[in-house]
Order: sequence, then structure tokens, then C-alpha cells
Amino acid sequence: MTFFTADFCDEYSDKVQVLAGGYSNYGGAQKCEGEIVTVALDKYNGELISLLRDKDGTGKVVVVDVQQEYYAVVGENLMQFAQQNNYAGIVVNGYVRDTAQIKDIPVALYALGTCPRKYIPTTAGDKQVPVAFGGVHFKPGDYLYADCDGVIVSAKALV
Repeated sequence: MTFFTADFCDEYSDKVQVLAGGYSNYGGAQKCEGEIVTVALDKYNGELISLLRDKDGTGKVVVVDVQQEYYAVVGENLMQFAQQNNYAGIVVNGYVRDTAQIKDIPVALYALGTCPRKYIPTTAGDKQVPVAFGGVHFKPGDYLYADCDGVIVSAKALV
């Protein structure tokens, strides 16, 4: 991956959306790019588990909206599923855990921060629905690019 989000913002300023600040990368990959797959959750991560565990993620980045609820929705097990199924990255509008273990898994993981607890009761989630947070509208099939400067989204692939 030889792209830089700053260069894309300069070249395609009218075609990209930039995610607001506050999201950090906790994963082992320093960059990611791919077609967006979305998941909207209500604290419980069951829909995300089945996606990462059971679906091929080649060329995909998962965008998860959990509305900034203070529960971890991604940890070591989900990152291992993401790696096994070739997902490039995950962007979470919420929190993650097991950061000591996931820092070496070669999947990017952008989130607001960390939280040691997860949500246990089962609640439903939705896959492949538009979600919006951080000033960006994420639609399934759009493209996401992320690096040390930030996360950007475009309707079409830029590379």
C-alpha cells in the first residue's frame, strides 16, 4: 500500500470525506484500504463476530457504529477472525480491548479508545446499512483509506 491520505485529500478534495479526530489505530497494520462493509450494533457484538468469523474479507474494511457506547466491541478474538478472513481493517465508533495482544495482529483497528468490559446480553445488530459518525456518511460499497494521518472515505476507489 503506497497511498497517503493527505495526498488523496489534496488531489481529490471534492471527492473525499474525512473522519473527525479522536480515532487511534490499535492494530498491527499501519494502513488499510478497501471496500466498506458496515455493521450497526447496540453494544453487543454478535453480528460483528459472525461477519468477521464467517465471511471472506479480502479487499474489505469493516465500519462499526456502536454509537460510542462505553463497551469494547473488538478484542483479540475478533482481530484473529479478521486476520484469518483477510480483512484489511476495522473502524469502530466506540471502544476496543486486549490492546497488548492485538498490536501485533496485522489488521488496522481504528477506535475512540479502550474499555476492558464487553456487553454480555444478546441484542440485534444490522449489517450493510448506512451509518454516520465523525462527520462521515459510510455506505456499503464506498471505499475507505486510513493511515497515520487519518481516515478518509470516497464513493469510488482512488487507486
